[in-house]
Amino acid sequence: MSIPFRYVAKIGTYLVKQHLMGRKRYPLVLMLEPLFRCNLACAGCGKIDYPDHILNKRLSVEECLASVDECGAPVVVIAGGEPLLHKDLPQIVEGIAKRGKFAIVCTNALLLAKKIDQYKPSPYFTWSIHLDGDKEMHDKAVSQDGVYERAVEAIKLAKSKGFRVTTNSTFFADADPARVAKFLDDATALGIDGMTVSPGYAYERAPDQTHFLNRQKTKELFRDILRRGRGGRAWAFQQSGLFMNFLAGNETYACTPWGNPLRTVFGWQRPCYLLGEGYVPTFKQLMEETNWDAYGVGNYEKCADCMVHCGFEPTAVADTVKHPWKAAFVALFGVRTEGPMAPDISLENQRPAEYVYDENIARLSEIREHEAKQRAEQRSTAA
Repeated sequence: MSIPFRYVAKIGTYLVKQHLMGRKRYPLVLMLEPLFRCNLACAGCGKIDYPDHILNKRLSVEECLASVDECGAPVVVIAGGEPLLHKDLPQIVEGIAKRGKFAIVCTNALLLAKKIDQYKPSPYFTWSIHLDGDKEMHDKAVSQDGVYERAVEAIKLAKSKGFRVTTNSTFFADADPARVAKFLDDATALGIDGMTVSPGYAYERAPDQTHFLNRQKTKELFRDILRRGRGGRAWAFQQSGLFMNFLAGNETYACTPWGNPLRTVFGWQRPCYLLGEGYVPTFKQLMEETNWDAYGVGNYEKCADCMVHCGFEPTAVADTVKHPWKAAFVALFGVRTEGPMAPDISLENQRPAEYVYDENIARLSEIREHEAKQRAEQRSTAA
């Protein structure tokens, strides 16, 4: 697994500190979405179908950096929408790096050639280029031809300018293991610094609900992929070995939804990056007022099929700290891709899904509009 020593040292120190302080819940990665607007319309995305007055919202530089400070996580992943559409993204990235935290910008790369000279290479900064497979697979996933080729050219450009570049890939139920393995070989040949992979998860608002993976299919798919790459050792995954072991069905993990908290234009999303069932204005409220036991596999119907990195990578990292010999074994010998799988969490006692997202967003929008009118009236009166 290809995780730079600087990352390992920084995150390791952070984790040890949390354990010494006796904290049960703490963030590992801040997921920051300073806008929802995008220049693509992927069928599997649940982020872009808001009305224009929401898509036009932006978090300011000050709001983004205040969220970074409030959360305290050592890594900040900036996503969206398409973050390169945010005119102040260079200042946000610079502010994160100046704090000694790692900034990772997840982008479809369509604007990278135009924007890249606004950024400087740094060991604290990474471009994470979205690639969901080879040309045919990726262009189908993003619902537009030619995007794969532009992303590959952007990777080459960024590497030529000295940037650290990784890829992020999501695979769906129609993924062919042999093609995925070939794609991972080709991505490695581009000279990237690492890659992250994840199974597709059924966003409640995603237009295409037919191609998401359930847990059993996820395990089978990743076993089939990883056995083609020496248990994953052939590829430079930017993820913990135990998370990859989990994807292959060799670990029984509950999710850690607070591990990758999400800050959006609406506030702090509860309970997690993928599941939006309410928002609070502060990170402290998110951590202290969320009923965490109400969510997760075995607790909530919406979570039943999830094996996504944002919920389970923090669990795997915590397990690595507790059982380093397990992680060392996977690093040396690769992920096991044959034999019995670990037992899964029972779904017998999960509560039924509640479809409250649209109602929460409508209520939140009304509150935000009311607050904006009040501020405008106050400015008018003061003038």
